[in-house]
Amino acid sequence: MQTWAAAAPARSWAWLRPRLVRITTSLVAGALMCASFPPLNWWWAALLALALLTWVLTGHLAIRGEPVTTTAGGFGYGLLFGLAFYIPLLPWVGGLVGPVPWLALALMCALFTGLFGLLAVMVRGLWAWPVWIALIWVTVEWLKTTIPFGGFPWGVAAFGQTTGPLLPLAQLGGAPLVSLATALTGVCLAAVVFGIVDWWHHGHHDLPPAVLLPGVCVAVALLASALVYPQIRRAGVGSGDEPSVTVAIIQGNVPRLGLDFNAQRRAVLDNHVAQTKKLAEEVRAGHQPQPQFVLWPENSSDIDPLRNTDAGAQITAAAQAINAPILVGTVLARPEATRDNPAASNTVIVWDPETGPGARHDKQIVQPFGEYLPWRSFFAKLSPYAARAGYFVPGDGTGVVTAAGVPVGISTCWEVIFDRQPRQAVRNGAQLLAVPTNNATFDAAMSEQQLAIARLRAVEHDRYVLVAGTTGISAVIAPDGREMARTEFFTPGFLDSAVRLKTTETPATKWGPAIGWTLVGAGVAGLLAAIMQNGVFISRIRRRPGRDRTEESHDQ
Repeated sequence: MQTWAAAAPARSWAWLRPRLVRITTSLVAGALMCASFPPLNWWWAALLALALLTWVLTGHLAIRGEPVTTTAGGFGYGLLFGLAFYIPLLPWVGGLVGPVPWLALALMCALFTGLFGLLAVMVRGLWAWPVWIALIWVTVEWLKTTIPFGGFPWGVAAFGQTTGPLLPLAQLGGAPLVSLATALTGVCLAAVVFGIVDWWHHGHHDLPPAVLLPGVCVAVALLASALVYPQIRRAGVGSGDEPSVTVAIIQGNVPRLGLDFNAQRRAVLDNHVAQTKKLAEEVRAGHQPQPQFVLWPENSSDIDPLRNTDAGAQITAAAQAINAPILVGTVLARPEATRDNPAASNTVIVWDPETGPGARHDKQIVQPFGEYLPWRSFFAKLSPYAARAGYFVPGDGTGVVTAAGVPVGISTCWEVIFDRQPRQAVRNGAQLLAVPTNNATFDAAMSEQQLAIARLRAVEHDRYVLVAGTTGISAVIAPDGREMARTEFFTPGFLDSAVRLKTTETPATKWGPAIGWTLVGAGVAGLLAAIMQNGVFISRIRRRPGRDRTEESHDQ
């Protein structure tokens, strides 16, 4: 026993030493992937990250003595990549509830990048392997945005490209197409380097054929983005004959950040009323234009104004002061609510200065472990924070409310990260998109990341997007993804801007799901082709008992 224990360090080092470079490279690649997202916004870092991960997974340029990456190794390297990516991307999850939920969520996300690593190793032997690896990346992203508990799209590669040259592709195929272009560019850059090094080592004097396909893929991605950009830029600077309206965003702020923000709910409501009245004074003084409607954030009135007459009166007073309807983010008790099941709706309700509450949007995609607790009896035993999860019930509807005659598409906070919610609103006639959100339980980095997602949605659907946060960052975003105006985090304020109402539908709006399914289908087809090429099924068939000698001789 002592002999085995004494030999264990040497054996571990013997196993680790030839893999150390790839382990280190995987961690560096994951950190670079994180750097492509806010607050750093180094969009190019994602391309370098995926190029480095490709080297690790494909085995090109292998150092002497280093083992070829197996499928198990691919999973392990992908897992390390994911941990280095998601742990620094998601610290806002644990800032107020401790490290366990944060690290658990990061590990869950890293399991998907581990799956990508495993599948990438499987398809690396196919012809045009860079294309198949990129398609596998998109396929695994789709899986991550679907399961478990409805999926977690945070960290999709496209959301780190909102300051880069690939963003215009969102108008053609939404986030999946931008992710594909990001992955394809990164993988192809690696393939070009592999081809050039191979050409150099073998002393050829002509262009290596191995670099032609990757080079063409990169050129096609950049050319497609360049062709779409002029149209997007024209929309962003306000060209065209679409009608213009003035809208206002109120950021009332909260007394303090933290999970107990709703214990301050009367103060939060009063802050938003006060900022609205302050804007009204500016309008009367001629310093600000009269808004056609006003957007308040999610949870700006956590007091149910339909049941609490005082809260309703305060909102009415604010609407009358500004002389415009207010889209109020509030919490409404459900008819089926009981003491043991206090079911509620996370709602945006249009509050008219004369007639009071009107059209409403009940949040349709509610957040697991926050707004509701799946498997409540089980998870409640694992963490004391589980008891803080809400009892919110998903709503239904078109995703559109009408305020002062303007059809406004609502994606409340969590909803904006899912492709289907803003698309549903635009398909149902929304001429403007609004993202009321509550970031009081998080930090400025999370708010910046959510704002980047909203920028992609603006380009994807050719719509102006209004982001209203209780603590910020609130912003008015043009259809080219440019921020026309923004507030500071954890600071009260308001924005009052003119925007255009748009009715056209982009290719991504019309055919986004079909494009996404096509990419996923292609990724699955590539995986099946790799399985057949690798002979997994064929070898099993050949070993199947009971086959006659005729079949054996025919196989030979």
